[in-house]
Amino acid sequence: MALATKFVPRTVFEVGNSIPKTYFLGHHKAGLDQMKKMIKDVDLILECRDFRVPAVSVNPAFEDAIGSKRRYIIYTKRDLGGNLKLENQKREKLIERWNKDCPVYFMSKMNRITCMPLVKKIKMEPRLPTGSRIMVVGMPNVGKSTLINSLRGAALKVGAKAAKAAKTGAQPGITRTVGGPLKIVDDPRKGNVYVYDTPGVFVPYMPDAESFIKLALCNIVRRDLVPLEILADYLLFHINLHRPVKYQPYVKNPTNDINEFLDEFSISTGCRAKGGGPDRDRGAIKFINWWEQGKFDGFMFDDPYKVTPEFNRQMIEKYGGSLNEAWKKKRLAAHNERMEYIKAEKARYEALAQSSL
Repeated sequence: MALATKFVPRTVFEVGNSIPKTYFLGHHKAGLDQMKKMIKDVDLILECRDFRVPAVSVNPAFEDAIGSKRRYIIYTKRDLGGNLKLENQKREKLIERWNKDCPVYFMSKMNRITCMPLVKKIKMEPRLPTGSRIMVVGMPNVGKSTLINSLRGAALKVGAKAAKAAKTGAQPGITRTVGGPLKIVDDPRKGNVYVYDTPGVFVPYMPDAESFIKLALCNIVRRDLVPLEILADYLLFHINLHRPVKYQPYVKNPTNDINEFLDEFSISTGCRAKGGGPDRDRGAIKFINWWEQGKFDGFMFDDPYKVTPEFNRQMIEKYGGSLNEAWKKKRLAAHNERMEYIKAEKARYEALAQSSL
């Protein structure tokens, strides 16, 4: 009897040319301009990043907007990044070292108690009797409004319904203008603490297609900007690297073939077309939604073991410009290359002319 072939997951994901390079919308620029104008009146910045993409959810555009203003880094949705307690503690230590100049906090999406260390720290902050003002910034849909509501609920000791003052939603772009101030600490003697919610701001230019796919899966950019099959395939790629056994109640054997996977998964989960065959689009949507709900366990798309203290600097150099600026740089490089060629050709002809004398 032939032995079953051991499944070997892909280690590289091939990305095509159909992925956008930008998602920098009008209200992103307007929001960034508002932040720059208000920064002098703010005492502290809370910058939110998604724990599942701790590197890619960094927006270098904030470096210019925030300047030297004091900042805390908040990694949200930590519970969606895996439940291996010891392993996640190691990852958190690495991320803390990466952000050694700023206090770092980790918050879970489903557990408001995880914001208590941050609440205590904010209450300990020195402030004037007139109060303190905090601005919350981050990419779209990284959990800024959820953070504000959690802080209000924990600090004011009110229920979730009463605490919800900032709008939240599953899609990026719910907050489009700077909102607030919202009170999160009520202490007339020492001074109240107010917070401003800001619109999510995407990087002006994203040359790395794989990073764009990660952000789409995490709903930081709209998912419909990336072909559905590519999103599902990239998710399958990562689940196969982590725990393919988690989808085996619906797909008998692990596979690297997205079409084979979606055919079996769609049939198993009731996503059938009119003729009774698999409806791959519905199956892909269900697959992604179930992963987002934690059905296949959480994991991180960015490997923090590969993140170095130099990563942020490299991100700024790589992503800092706008799409137009990137094109200008490309044209300038081509122009310089052309001028070097002309210069070399001119020198060659002059040398030939000289030798013929």
